[in-house]
Amino acid sequence: MPAKTSTETPSRTINAIAVFCGSNFGSSEQYAQDARKLGLALAGAGIKVVYGGTTKGLMGAVADAAISAGGQVDGVITESLHRRGHSHSALTHCEIASTLRKRKERMVELADAFIALPGGIGTIEEVMEAWTMNQLQEIDKPLGLLNTANFFMPFMGFIDYMIEQRFLPFAHRESIAIHSHPNELIESLRRQPRIDVPKWI
Repeated sequence: MPAKTSTETPSRTINAIAVFCGSNFGSSEQYAQDARKLGLALAGAGIKVVYGGTTKGLMGAVADAAISAGGQVDGVITESLHRRGHSHSALTHCEIASTLRKRKERMVELADAFIALPGGIGTIEEVMEAWTMNQLQEIDKPLGLLNTANFFMPFMGFIDYMIEQRFLPFAHRESIAIHSHPNELIESLRRQPRIDVPKWI
């Protein structure tokens, strides 16, 4: 009798995750609580945190939680923010990038996957750049959203409108993982298949 062929997606090896999130805390304490939960979950899973290197807002909350649990945390901060005293002093490793563009490029290089938490325009810009690079197959590094308090639902509503208006294939919506629990999100990233559907409809 022939052996069964498994169609299950092989698990990805994820050693480092770049975290995109706000340098403010937002209007709800739940944002900070879930940021800390993510930091603890990543440390518990033995996954290095790569982030923007500052002490501010949710970014600092993720880093502090991971550090408190014995996790590795690497920061990449811009030279201008470093000069203003925003660098976190307790990181495993910190790099100073000359510009925001070089900071983002370095974070992409260091990471095997990406997770976004609530944040502002910088966070959304980082999400869209990572998503687009995967879409164009420049990288194969899964992206997930930690959907704290349904923060990302209006954003995904806009993505659905892009699909409805035929600017985005539905398969590319499915290429992003969305969960409200850090451990579920991390596991989903490990199982995320590569999307080979062309961006052109």
